[in-house]
Amino acid sequence: MVVGPTAVGKTSFAIELATHIGIEILSADSRQFYREMTIGTAVPSTDELNCIPHHFIQHLSIHEDYNVHRFEQDALALLEKLFINYNRVVVVGGSGLYLNALAYGIDELPDPSEETRQYLNQVFADEGLPGLRNLLLKLDAEFYKTIDLHNPNRIKRAIEVCLTTGLPYSQLRLGKKKERDFQIKWIGLTRNRNSLYENINSRVDKMLANGLIEEARQLWPLEHLNALNTVGYRELFSWFHGKETYEWAVEKIKTNSRRYAKRQMTWFTKNNDIRWIETDKTPLTKDLFNEIIEL
Repeated sequence: MVVGPTAVGKTSFAIELATHIGIEILSADSRQFYREMTIGTAVPSTDELNCIPHHFIQHLSIHEDYNVHRFEQDALALLEKLFINYNRVVVVGGSGLYLNALAYGIDELPDPSEETRQYLNQVFADEGLPGLRNLLLKLDAEFYKTIDLHNPNRIKRAIEVCLTTGLPYSQLRLGKKKERDFQIKWIGLTRNRNSLYENINSRVDKMLANGLIEEARQLWPLEHLNALNTVGYRELFSWFHGKETYEWAVEKIKTNSRRYAKRQMTWFTKNNDIRWIETDKTPLTKDLFNEIIEL
């Protein structure tokens, strides 16, 4: 598992590691699952994808309903096939919930009805995040204390389960780790905060130069879809609506990306099994990769 915050260098590190060993890569970056979202999600370049076989990169449409439970099932099925030919696989990503689902499992919770999903989408459209937060607080005050209150998709999911089952989401999340028939080595990438923030800002500038505005404008009519409620798109949608300026949107993308990186690090630092590598101080050498293999 190669993990870490956005713009820390996970893609290049994973490619070099997989190439050194001669194995394949499974992506656990939930933003990169969708084929319509290329520039704004920093999908690996064509050259990078051609270096080594990648899985779960732009394999879905934003019109498809997909969740972490389905990812767990799909990823386990793929690993079973890959382990026929390889004794290792590199999993790379910054989506902590998806990585944990693959490593430890996730509780099987019911899918909501279409009416429930539409109801919550309408609440979000009419009242925004405050409306969703208030609804979750009424339904499950315990889970409200632990959830990322800036993530509408996670809040919606918790409310969906509460409304579908009639029980608090916190009572249904058993938190029991599932047994896996493979061992996991966790490699975390980090770097000096100022350097990381410079990388994030530079990445946003590069995205804009590569056509992010045009990509977002094409997707604008579909902004109601969950997949598009993410950093890099929602800020531009606000500009398209005339609610904010272009300069505001660009600065907000950078700010929200930095905040996302901070939340990612908060998530990963709770995992005591991660061996951390400072990418701005540690050269990517064969000796380093051999050391990782022997962990």
